[in-house]
Formats: sequence, C-alpha cells, structure tokens
Amino acid sequence: MGARTKMYIASTTIIVIGMLSLFVKGVDYGIDFRGGTELVLSFSEKPEFGQLREILGGAGFGDSEIKSFGSETMILVRTTRQGEGMTVATALQDALRAKLPQGSFQVLRQDKIGPKIGKELRQDAMYAIVASLLVILAYVAIRYKFSFGVGAVLALYHDVLFTLGIISILDGVTPWLNLEITQEMIAAFLTLVGLSVNDTVVVFDRIRENSKIYRSWSLEQIMNRSINDTLSRTIITSGTILIVLLVLLFVGGEVTRGFAFALTVGIIVGTYSSIYIASAVVLDNSLRKNKE
Repeated sequence: MGARTKMYIASTTIIVIGMLSLFVKGVDYGIDFRGGTELVLSFSEKPEFGQLREILGGAGFGDSEIKSFGSETMILVRTTRQGEGMTVATALQDALRAKLPQGSFQVLRQDKIGPKIGKELRQDAMYAIVASLLVILAYVAIRYKFSFGVGAVLALYHDVLFTLGIISILDGVTPWLNLEITQEMIAAFLTLVGLSVNDTVVVFDRIRENSKIYRSWSLEQIMNRSINDTLSRTIITSGTILIVLLVLLFVGGEVTRGFAFALTVGIIVGTYSSIYIASAVVLDNSLRKNKE
C-alpha cells in the first residue's frame, strides 16, 4: 500500500492518454453496432487499396471503408448502404469481379445488419455493462462495507477504461490486430468485469479475516498482510487464464483475436487493480474518515 500513490499516477496517466486517443481517433464499431453490409475478402496477392477504391467508387460505392483484415492479402470492405437481402454484398462483389482478374479473390464472410438493430445493440451493450457494475457495487457493499463496494467498482471502471484506451491506441497500428467494438468485444469486457471482481473479493475476504486476527494492527498493515497472503493464488489463477488467452490470441484466428486481446489486457490490468486500486481506495477512504 505504500506504493499506491505512484500507482494512482501511473493508472491516471495511461487512462488519460487512452481517453485522448478515444476522443481523437475514436474506436471502430463492427457491423453489429453500425449497421450496413460487410465483406471479408481473401486475395491471392496483396491488393492495391487505391485500385480497389477506384473500382468501388466507379460502381457507386465511393463511401465504402476498405482496410486490411488480419493479413496483407485479406481485406475488409464495409459500407453503410442498405438493400433487400444481400443485394449490396452481391453488387460489391460484382463490381470487383468485373475489373479484377478472374479468381483473384474469394469471399470469406459477408454480413448485413440493419441500422435500427445496430443502434439497439449499442444501447443494450451499454446497459449490460452499467447494470453489471451496479449489481457488483450492491453485492460487495452488502457483503463487506459500502467503502469496499466503492473501491471494487472504481477498480472495475479503471479496468474497463484502461482496456478501452489501449484498444483505441493500438487499433490500426498493425493489420494483424483488428480491434473493432463488436458483440464479442462486449462479451470480453463483461468477462473482464467478472474476473476482476473475483480477484478483488478474494483480497477483501482475507482483509476481513485478518482484521479479526490482528486487531492491534493498522488497516494498512492488515491490507499488506492480506495482499501478500493471497498474492500467490492471484498470480497462479490469473497466469493460468493468461496462458489460455495468449494461445487464443496468437493461434485462435481472426474471429476471436479481438476478444482474446481485450481479455489479455484486462486480466493483467484486473489483477493489478485488485491490489493497487480497489484496496488502496478503501484504505484512503478510511484514513480520510479518521482524520475527520
């Protein structure tokens, strides 16, 4: 706990940088949340982006977004155009086939989401995250004390904002890392919330037990002892999950890469926040009350 001020500064700095990145760059929403038509194409050779934009622009799809997807030969084409069935997807493919050599690409995936559904999914995702944080606040406050609940929820906000900021900073840095906000990414954030609060509750349980054993100790001493008591368990549990996530990140393929990356960052940050954010907030709140 003696290092908590330095940790506050480090966390705040990274979160502020991440929020600035969100404000300037924003994040890429997947078709789940934006609505429109999306194609994932695999080319036999590295395609020329300028040529693809010229072809699609000549076919009336000048507003289409084209970017690398997983590798140099895979391309994501996205447009907000809507049409009956998969007519827009078919028109995109026809425009490319008419100008490119036969067999130069194949369609790996095509999706279509209506704008109303995309808006509803964005709202539902936000409600799910906020509701989970409120329920966790109530649970921890009832099981321990209200200040413990506040510490746990602040740590979870820290984890979500930290991870979201890292995603915004690294999105687009390399074609291999495609970090769009999709339903899978929201699932990763909700999983992160559950894993992080699990670590926090383990530490809080030990603090409560040691408070009864070491009655003459200060709260800071009790917290340090409790964190050290649970540290090996925390590292082993989080380390085991991290190994699985790293395998999923590097071997699992494009579909699960965003999910695995968000959880990889989240499990590291969540383990850190259980020690240096959740417990530290409870300690500082107790010290403030004692001064009053």
